[in-house]
Amino acid sequence: MKKAILCLIIQICTFSLCAQINTDRVLAIGRNALYFEDYVLSIQYFNQVIKAKPWLAEPYFYRAVAKINLDDYKGAEEDCSLCLQRNPFLVQAYYARGIARQSQEKYDEAIADYQKGLEFKREDRQMLVNEAVAYIQKKDYDGAEKVFKVLMEAHPKYSMNYLTRGAMYLEKGDSVKALADYNKAIEMDPYYAPAYGNRAILYYQTNDLKKALTDLNEAIRLDTREGGYYINRGLVRYQLNDLRGAMADYDQVISMDKRNLIARFNRGLLRFQVGDNNRAIEDFDVVIEEEPDNYMAYYNRALLRVETGDYAGAVNDFDFVIRQYPNFLPGYYNRAEAKRKMRDFAGADRDNWTAYELEQKMKKEREEGKTGTATADASSNSKTNSNNGGKKENTREQSDKNIDKFNRLVVYDKEQERKSKYQSEVRGRVQDRNVRVDLEPQFVLTYYEKPDPVKKLVYYDKKLEEFNKKMILQRKLRLTNEEAALNEDQIAQHFASIDEYSAKIAQNPIDPNAFLGRALDFMLVQDFTEAIKDYDKVVELDPSFAMAYFNRAVVRYKQLDYNQSQSASSDDDFSTMSMSFNVGKKTQLQNNNTDASTAMLKDNKRAYEHEMIMRDYDMVIKLNPEFVYAYFNRGNLRCVQRDFRAAIQDYTEAIQRDPEFAEAYFNRGLARLSLGDANRGVADLSKAGELGIINAYSIIKRMMSNN
Repeated sequence: MKKAILCLIIQICTFSLCAQINTDRVLAIGRNALYFEDYVLSIQYFNQVIKAKPWLAEPYFYRAVAKINLDDYKGAEEDCSLCLQRNPFLVQAYYARGIARQSQEKYDEAIADYQKGLEFKREDRQMLVNEAVAYIQKKDYDGAEKVFKVLMEAHPKYSMNYLTRGAMYLEKGDSVKALADYNKAIEMDPYYAPAYGNRAILYYQTNDLKKALTDLNEAIRLDTREGGYYINRGLVRYQLNDLRGAMADYDQVISMDKRNLIARFNRGLLRFQVGDNNRAIEDFDVVIEEEPDNYMAYYNRALLRVETGDYAGAVNDFDFVIRQYPNFLPGYYNRAEAKRKMRDFAGADRDNWTAYELEQKMKKEREEGKTGTATADASSNSKTNSNNGGKKENTREQSDKNIDKFNRLVVYDKEQERKSKYQSEVRGRVQDRNVRVDLEPQFVLTYYEKPDPVKKLVYYDKKLEEFNKKMILQRKLRLTNEEAALNEDQIAQHFASIDEYSAKIAQNPIDPNAFLGRALDFMLVQDFTEAIKDYDKVVELDPSFAMAYFNRAVVRYKQLDYNQSQSASSDDDFSTMSMSFNVGKKTQLQNNNTDASTAMLKDNKRAYEHEMIMRDYDMVIKLNPEFVYAYFNRGNLRCVQRDFRAAIQDYTEAIQRDPEFAEAYFNRGLARLSLGDANRGVADLSKAGELGIINAYSIIKRMMSNN
């Protein structure tokens, strides 16, 4: 559950707090951290409020939301219960507790929570969806159908209704109704990748492999970063005897996630088949490192080690497998062969004799009608692998530990597959769907960034490099537009750093670097008010400090973004950096009778805040005209203001200074599309895709489909 769920939960809840200023402020900072997905940090702030005023309901609710995002469902459930004890009319606490209980497979209790919430909000779409999914998960399909009836009457144009019900029909085994619902979902929203992904699973299960391949191709065009689509397409291509295509799909998954064990195992098998033995061993090494009890990986690696002449290594692997499966005849025969090649003829004879005695024992038991043995003999094993070439015979589920299936491609468990169908409905960006197109976010100077499996760039600025070489701050500053949330150790370090800088400032109150360091710390712990005060002091002491103006603009925009998300009282919502592809408004519990004068005051305040941010970027550009990130951020701000022509000028300035600036091409492409300039917009997106922003291809596909 990402930022959209927070919008759904947090923005709905507006609380009037009569607490002291200190707890008000701490709670507000915690909500800042929650909104910007810094969940561990937000919990620490909510803990402080709870400790000071344990009778307040709100901090328990917000802490529950953070815990849901950290997969601490039990803790979230407890916090929601504590919240509801203090305020039983907080609708979203029932919703959040329902999510927490549903994620713990407490389906009856989750349904009760959704029904309680629906008493207050009778046609709430998300609670109805989650209630239907909970019925499906407990296999009460009649109950689910009743909820779907209510849901579709209340929201007839919502494609996810059909997608979710289609998944239910598929689980029931009614492929005809499932296909009809998937077709309807795609007809209503042809740009939603999971609809194609789910329909592909249906086609695969009904052995219509060509249609499954077509749907997976489309799903991948729409969502190039979803590894599951590549894994499934690799499986379909394998069934169609396209080994090279299957290998390419597993390569792609591993390039995005080096530890994806299904892709590693399957690629290892394919490499084994084509004789790429050393690299197959590397894949099985990774699987074994992550899953030390994966006996099938050990057995395949043992066979490969025999092929590559590593007989001692092969014997070690065979030993490990045979200890777990003492009746596995192929293990003895192959270990005997490895020992013979090591000239351990006595050991080889022992293995052959053991295998012979086991084989005779199994033969006798079969003749007597006994079925106690768990594995087939060597001949029946080879028979299994040579006959019946259908998908059932050359694949196995991930949880299937039958060693006789050691050389079958792995597919997702049915249980895992079922969970994946409903995961997005329970926790995903349901209200945004897949028609929301976000700008590449603003850049910031910070210490941390998220790793990106595709874009592996280091953003550079000469003056920043010179500043870092002086080692003025305790850590190296870096430019990024993918900020990373802090872990507990980092949070503690930055709170301690705030105290250290405060002591330095007390000793020398005219040191701009100390104020800069403390401003960065305040920014990282999401205390934007104090961060802005310190940036103000930096530029007061040193009016030529371009980095302070830049980060002050970034923090001001973050504060504006958060404040807008909390009020969200206007249909013309500028609080998120998204373009005009968005459909569906954010759910609100605001008074629609806001008078014109109040609306005007809000508009004037927003305009003033935008102007303050703009002035900071103007100053950065004046002080450092080659700092491309100021042009980029200013372009983003102008997009938010719907001034696309001016935004295009800013992105163009950035590109002229850095012709490899992928994010500027991407955002300029979106701005041009918003002005109806499709040809140049698509050209920019194509360049952005070439430079590493692969989501650009999804948008290009949509544009081409509309022409």
